Amino acid sequence: MTYTPTDYQPYDFANRRHIGPSPAEMEEMLATVGVDSLDALIAETVPEGIRQAAALDLGAPKSERELLWHMRAVAEKNKVLTSLIGQGYYGTITPPAIQRNILENPAWYTAYTPYQPEISQGRLEALLNFQTMISDLTGLEIANASLLDEATACAEAMTMARRISKSKAGAFFVDENCHPQNIAVVQTRARPLGIEVIVAAPEALEPGAVFGALFQYPGTYGHVRDFTVPIAALHEAGAVAIVAADPMALTLLKEPGAMGADIAVGSAQRFGVPMGYGGPHAAYMATKQAHARAMPGRLVGVSVDSLGNRAYRLALQTREQHIRREKATSNVCTAQALLAVMASMYAVFHGPDGLRAIAQRIHLKTAELAEGLRAAGFAVEPECFFDTITVEVGLFQRGVLQAAVREGLNLRRVGTTKVGISLDEATRPATLEAVWRAFGVSREAGGAEVGYVLPEGLIRESGYMDHPIFHMNRAETEMMRYMRRLADRDLALDRAMIPLGSCTMKLNAAAEMMPISWPEFADLHPFVPADQAEGYAELIHDLSETLCQITGYAGFSLQPNSGAQGEYAGLLTIDAWHRSRGDSTRKTCLIPVSAHGTNPASAQMVGWKVVPVKTAANGDIDVEDFRAKAEKHAGTLAACMITYPSTHGVFEETVREICEITHAQGGQVYIDGANMNAMVGLSRPGDLGGDVSHLNLHKTFCIPHGGGGPGMGPIGVKAHLLPFLPGHPQTGGQEGPVSGAPYGSPSILPISWAYCLMMGGEGLTQATRVAILNANYIAARLSGAYEVLYRGGRGRVAHECIIDTRPFADSAGVTVDDIAKRLIDCGFHAPTMSFPVAGTLMVEPTESETKAELDRFCDAMLAIREEIRAIEEGRMDAENNPLKHAPHTMEDLVRDWDRPYSREQGCFPPGAFRVDKYWPPVNRVDNVWGDRNLICSCPPMEAYAEAAE
Repeated sequence: MTYTPTDYQPYDFANRRHIGPSPAEMEEMLATVGVDSLDALIAETVPEGIRQAAALDLGAPKSERELLWHMRAVAEKNKVLTSLIGQGYYGTITPPAIQRNILENPAWYTAYTPYQPEISQGRLEALLNFQTMISDLTGLEIANASLLDEATACAEAMTMARRISKSKAGAFFVDENCHPQNIAVVQTRARPLGIEVIVAAPEALEPGAVFGALFQYPGTYGHVRDFTVPIAALHEAGAVAIVAADPMALTLLKEPGAMGADIAVGSAQRFGVPMGYGGPHAAYMATKQAHARAMPGRLVGVSVDSLGNRAYRLALQTREQHIRREKATSNVCTAQALLAVMASMYAVFHGPDGLRAIAQRIHLKTAELAEGLRAAGFAVEPECFFDTITVEVGLFQRGVLQAAVREGLNLRRVGTTKVGISLDEATRPATLEAVWRAFGVSREAGGAEVGYVLPEGLIRESGYMDHPIFHMNRAETEMMRYMRRLADRDLALDRAMIPLGSCTMKLNAAAEMMPISWPEFADLHPFVPADQAEGYAELIHDLSETLCQITGYAGFSLQPNSGAQGEYAGLLTIDAWHRSRGDSTRKTCLIPVSAHGTNPASAQMVGWKVVPVKTAANGDIDVEDFRAKAEKHAGTLAACMITYPSTHGVFEETVREICEITHAQGGQVYIDGANMNAMVGLSRPGDLGGDVSHLNLHKTFCIPHGGGGPGMGPIGVKAHLLPFLPGHPQTGGQEGPVSGAPYGSPSILPISWAYCLMMGGEGLTQATRVAILNANYIAARLSGAYEVLYRGGRGRVAHECIIDTRPFADSAGVTVDDIAKRLIDCGFHAPTMSFPVAGTLMVEPTESETKAELDRFCDAMLAIREEIRAIEEGRMDAENNPLKHAPHTMEDLVRDWDRPYSREQGCFPPGAFRVDKYWPPVNRVDNVWGDRNLICSCPPMEAYAEAAE
């Protein structure tokens, strides 16, 4: 018998691992869609006029094994020294239980933002723990669920202070002892808003001349000051006081709330989150209860469900960029949820006693280090400190720094004659001895008794973290079970498809994720010398080149930490270009009314005036309205902001015309890259006429959503804009930074790079084609039962489709909320609700979902339609039905059943798994109750009992 070899390619990552449908399944799906081939479908979907001419050529794709070998080789080009540079970034020890059960667990890292609270109770509890921890440590009443980084949190605090201040002054004071990157980002944010930033010593503060002031605590050079007196003076003048505080230091030092601070910001990085060459890390903001509604970012609150049981949710969910749009002062619509969860678990793991003990060890080691240097004749300042000292070395600065590197240490260059040293949780006795040797001192650690040198009057007197969660038994078995219990309350991508339009919840492959835990990527300080980060330099350069080829742009900045921050950075780049040409009056931005709320908010933040543009009946931009408004504002037109494919999920054929109109009137074109997953390999925004685009690496390029963050929003620009990309105090550039670190959150960039390396150009293009196929397959299967609201000229949708559920409100009293909650019973996260059209569902299946999962979703949606039909025809009660009671919990199943439908129908609808059924932990959450009774920290147990009654 002749042997017939197989042509199966087991290591083809693109087609065997990342792309869901098999070739045979694609044939079946194409038949349902009504086309002969995938090429034919793409021809009907993507207008010929916007197709790119040449195929993507990114070299031969790598297998998972080849990828990991290659990443190891690149990682080894990074040199991992012990960095005692400080400046807001510190060595920390991630408890292995947290690394394995949170950071490396897809149940945590593949979850989406908790907009559907019933299936997000686990991460919401973890984030509430984070808020409670921050509120307690800062001594302020309320904290948010994290911000992007400390520097941007400082800038957000400045604009918040401007909103709540009673002072009419136009200037903002910044303590010169703030970390340099914090000062720089505040200055970047202030310039387009017309805010004068005064950087000086606290003693030079004139309270009546400013609307607010920012102090660093402890200061960047180690000084620990009591700001009670200047804060009181600020309040006397109607101004707002902000303290950027290290939460580790706050376990020992007087808290900002006790000083009278109105706002506290900072970073939770040293609570178990590696430095990662700058990020991602969870920043925080805390404030007084009175200012809760002025605070940017997400806020987790406590409410009740329909049975009166305790339930968590995002409080004040309609954040200001969505309801205020062009009047917004913040475009924050994200958080660093995964990192905040890690930091909160670190606090649970150690408890208040453990945190205090860690802080004491850090402080005593710093005191011992300072004593040894003083004994050797060095001048050490300040007299009182927490973990940072500055040493005068005169002309020997360079020699000391070089000697430290030979000892395996990085110290901080301060001015031209000083060296800064910041110790941390990972500091060992051998570290102290190595520092002394770098200064030419031979001494053994532990040889001398040292005491605390905390400032008199600044030792913390109040307690903190007294909630029972921070006092649980910390045996690893109990910690492991707690983290598992929380994960089991959530519905993440490891359980089911999450068909969120505009959010692109695709596979986050294990091989892409593995390198971020390697020390060579995780343990670098962002300000190490360049020769210690050559692996990162290669990664950043190659990824940037790849993104340039994909988009048609000349260069990229990887600094923005989110899509919204990418928008802001891109508009700043355009604004700087206009100013360089003497066009400082160009301050008008045309934005379609269908745009995401961050678009007008970002334009507002760069000091521009937003002019809304009408949308035509088919969802396209109204070209004539656009033309008329571009001509009307020709003298002041700065830019237009458009999304492509459109927010309505179609490829608009007028996109080139829109770009030409804008350029003819002297403006620049910003193409929002949120929907880039429909373009990669098929069309390039830079070829369409775009001057700037941001890319959501946490969407199109596989960085996981992490329960609401981290994200990355790098911006690509045409050649004429390259000189105006964001700069940084550490790396130069003529423009200011938008993030604390030069490359934003670089420790997660290996994910996107690995994705591109394993897919190759052909694989990336095929992923786009299959994403379009999957969306059209769902549209075809649901047609007749639901109306697909927008289609292209030949009847096709792009990578997502909008399902119109508005008619059911009239015919059956069924709302889009009812359908979303019923999908939970079927084991699905709902599609994006009421965006861009109220009362609709925007469905994006992504290329990573198999035909079986797509069919399970369609079966669920069709069954829901039949339930609606039963209500319409009077066969089912209009109020007492599965849709109105959804989602159904285990408690519903075991309670007395007095409903006119069966337990079977309620709890096991089509699409739901029988054996592996997902049971939501709570019934439908009462949002109104939560906003009326705003509780945003862990309440005492008796409060839950009262709520249940």
